[in-house]
Amino acid sequence: MNYDELIDRSLDGQLTEAEWNELQAAIIADNALRSKYVEQRWLHAQLSAEADSLPHIFKEESVSNDSKRRPIISYWINAAAAIVVLALGAALLFKKPETPTVATLIEAKDCRWAGSELPTYEGAELPAGTLSLVEGMATIQFHSGATVTLEAPAVLDVKSEMQCHLVEGSVVADVPESAHGFTIKTEKMEVIDLGTKFGVTSSPIGGSHVFVFEGEVKVNQDEVDKPTHILTGKSLHLGSTPTAPDQEISRTEQPTPKEGNWTAITTAVGRGKDAYIRFGDAHGPTGNQPVLMVKKTDLAAPNNRRALLTFDLGSLRTKRVEAGHLTLKMEASGLGFASMVPDSQFAVYGVLDPAIDTWRESKLLWENAPEPVVADTFDSKTFVRLAEFEIRKGSPHKLIDISSDELGKFISDHKGTLATLMIVRETGEFDQQGLVHAFASKEHPSGPAPTLWIKTASLK
Repeated sequence: MNYDELIDRSLDGQLTEAEWNELQAAIIADNALRSKYVEQRWLHAQLSAEADSLPHIFKEESVSNDSKRRPIISYWINAAAAIVVLALGAALLFKKPETPTVATLIEAKDCRWAGSELPTYEGAELPAGTLSLVEGMATIQFHSGATVTLEAPAVLDVKSEMQCHLVEGSVVADVPESAHGFTIKTEKMEVIDLGTKFGVTSSPIGGSHVFVFEGEVKVNQDEVDKPTHILTGKSLHLGSTPTAPDQEISRTEQPTPKEGNWTAITTAVGRGKDAYIRFGDAHGPTGNQPVLMVKKTDLAAPNNRRALLTFDLGSLRTKRVEAGHLTLKMEASGLGFASMVPDSQFAVYGVLDPAIDTWRESKLLWENAPEPVVADTFDSKTFVRLAEFEIRKGSPHKLIDISSDELGKFISDHKGTLATLMIVRETGEFDQQGLVHAFASKEHPSGPAPTLWIKTASLK
């Protein structure tokens, strides 16, 4: 939105009510725009006073010309403008020196913000301060020339035109020659640009990760004396996904279903289990990790991941299943970038072969997984497609609720025994560093485990 044009039109009384409301909100939020508005109002008033003292013939001509081109100005606009000018004009007389701005918010697509210290409308001039993005993607251009795209959910501290601190989330930085030395800090590292395009993630679970799309960066670490140089196509990961090998997972007793009510059965109940498998098995079994990672890519096969969830439905043996749905809690994986992946489609498959239910969390790898689980296509004798869901680019880490008649029937068919579901992503990516989606596992310290909600009634 061109606020200079809105200010000019407001002086001529040509704003609609909606335009005036928008301008007023922007004036309140932006110190620089507020100063400009008051100065323009003051100058306009001075010129109007001078015009009143001119000879009558010029005055008549001016009035005549104005009457032809000006619409009738609503009294509420004049009154509101007067109040704003008086209030802000008084503030200007006693205002403190303005805080210098260091960046501009040039794009805020489908964004939702919460707890930000800085203005969050497109075109806002940003001083040092915090931006907290809950949903969407936003692009910030620093006055040095560096451009940073912030991917929700994320928190970024803008420090100066040459530095910012990524508290949590992901950013992709594009740095021209004029901004060589631009720095992004995280809790784990300090990434200094040497002429490049690079991405940085910071996650309480996944640590810090940097990937260089083009060029070179220098990375400083507190525990390492010498900096690490990373070139095109290379990456560095600090802090691994935490595991808890010495912590026994609390097993939950089988819940007793109540007639006509919903019973929650998680992967921590009875013989339940959850894990994900990764093509290539670079990091071994994943059954004790706090997140279940899922990804599809045709660009780097070792990055493909699928999740397996097994639920113990022994408590439903004497009940009739009327309905069921699955809930998954999205979490940050700390791997990849949302800007490299379109809105993503996922599918939930039910496993029909009881032999697959015997997989073990502590042993499961891509190489030893049952062949149907890692196949490119899903055999209808082994799997049944139960439901689909979508995760939009820049989506917040919300609870996903999945339901269908097919899911309810699958639960009913497996009551009294184990039921295994497989979660797969069906959407690829633009770049091999595309986002890895993740969901809370039963080991997650705060997020709810995968849960089946089942409505039952007595058998009659």
